[in-house]
Amino acid sequence: MAPFSVLCVCMGNICRSPMAERLLVADALALGGDSDRLYVHGAGTGGWHAGAPMDPQAAKQVLARGGDVSGFRARRLLAEHVDASDLILTATIEQVDFVTELRPDAAPRTFVFGEFGRLIRGVEPPRDRAGLAVCPDVYERGVALVEAADAARAGRPPVPSDELDDPWGRPDAYFSRVADEIHATTKPLAEALFAA
Repeated sequence: MAPFSVLCVCMGNICRSPMAERLLVADALALGGDSDRLYVHGAGTGGWHAGAPMDPQAAKQVLARGGDVSGFRARRLLAEHVDASDLILTATIEQVDFVTELRPDAAPRTFVFGEFGRLIRGVEPPRDRAGLAVCPDVYERGVALVEAADAARAGRPPVPSDELDDPWGRPDAYFSRVADEIHATTKPLAEALFAA
């Protein structure tokens, strides 16, 4: 079975989306996840940082939360990245629009970070009459979670408070707050995938 694929998107792919990518991986690893069952990648809507490493302040936040920053290189978002993803998480509402302009069929699986984090808190994994998970496989569980989150939003748009502020060029405290907001979504997502 293919791994469940999560694409993290921001503007330059050096701050928010790399923090999200590496924090989700760290959260999954802490629960016994691995790259055979979960693939997390990122990209930026602008290509001006393509090939660059993660912003040092972003890397500091990932390391402080137990993540790995090695080997990271920024890249520009392409339609093929969207096509290869079961869940797309963006930093802003504008970036949701960017993704869905590239691939309109991606709308049901594209969310602003805070929006997805808010929605999955109210979603229960599908269970059978005995209370066992109906989707024992991580890929199936992830797809079911995305479908349930899309149904829960019921066509309502995200709200501005769902967005992640851009910390680029800001002090460490600003990066720390944004990393905490990211972690508030990556941790329950990893738990929904691997702690069921």
